Amino acid sequence: MNIEQYTANWNFPTAIRTGAGRIKDLPAACIELGMKNPLIITDPGLSQLPMVQEARLQVSSALTGCGLFSGIKGNPTGENVSAGVAACKEANHDGVIAFGGGSALDAGKAIALMVGQSRSIWDFEDVGDNYLRVNAEGMLPVVAVPTTAGTGSEVGRSSVITHQDEQVKKIIFHPGMLPGIVLLDAELTCGLPAGLTAATGIDALSHNLEAYCSPFHHPMAQGIALEGIRLVKDYLPRAVAQGSDLEARHQMLVASSMGATAFQKGLGAMHALAHPLGALYDAHHGLLNAILMPYVLKANKAAIGQKMAALSRYLDLPAPGFDAFFNWVIELREELEIPHTLAEIGIDESQLDKVGRMAFADPSAAGNPISFSAAEYQQIGQDAVRGDL
Repeated sequence: MNIEQYTANWNFPTAIRTGAGRIKDLPAACIELGMKNPLIITDPGLSQLPMVQEARLQVSSALTGCGLFSGIKGNPTGENVSAGVAACKEANHDGVIAFGGGSALDAGKAIALMVGQSRSIWDFEDVGDNYLRVNAEGMLPVVAVPTTAGTGSEVGRSSVITHQDEQVKKIIFHPGMLPGIVLLDAELTCGLPAGLTAATGIDALSHNLEAYCSPFHHPMAQGIALEGIRLVKDYLPRAVAQGSDLEARHQMLVASSMGATAFQKGLGAMHALAHPLGALYDAHHGLLNAILMPYVLKANKAAIGQKMAALSRYLDLPAPGFDAFFNWVIELREELEIPHTLAEIGIDESQLDKVGRMAFADPSAAGNPISFSAAEYQQIGQDAVRGDL
């Protein structure tokens, strides 16, 4: 395998530089976007690792300076964003390097948005034309450097931020939140533990899968989602089994970016449930999607049979149809040691009525093949707690 063949520059949906070692291009990327004193936004764990420290040193050496902010939770909150904005203003930073997994990427984009705003972040929730309230001239440019292959937030125009007082995740949106340059460097993901590789990888699968199953019309996104699912099938088990497999790591980064590109076509019940469960239980988003996946597939079976037949043929599964794909998902989860139930990660039935109502109201529900009621969402959650398939 010649990993150098994966070194390339893409221009969709934004400027993407792929290839092992592309982190070396970070100073040039900052300069290209007009930054002189950027702020690295990352999480507390990554902030102590050599990859972040070395990147900060390289940027500082090439530019005027480079700050570091790591006050980000696994499910970033409005308070995290406010603290990041304060740090950004205090040192007069003129750009953001969002460096890490989905939490750091989402927080980084939100901080870059909020630096120049006078309104509350919640005024920019992705409802109607709220994005028109944004003072676009006040937004800072963003370079995105993902270190996990899951959320695909590096190519997204929104951030998922938790409103702690309301215990709800809200999608903050503006077209200008799309990072100006993305560095997809597989070497940065090689140290990710197997469990997180599996959970984030199935998160990428969930994005591609829900986009593929969404009833909305977007043939370009449909094609991207189809190939993204194939990449997960072929490369996620390899990435989990051998974390230093650069080809597998690269292809999973690509699958992750593809999923977030495709889901402009829509998401569905997995995310509609994962968002409230994440807000109420502070659980890992990717792991929630990984656990929920077969329960949501079963609930949608009546509406997705034809799509599952085509998908299973594309994946070269035996006896193409819903059952072939469903069984593959079950086998993949078992191979990657994904928990079978929500109960195994400490989620019980005590708040499922609330979860059902929150899922019904979640924006992701609009893209589900079937319009489930709050009671039906509650039932899917109950099945996932009890392991009823």
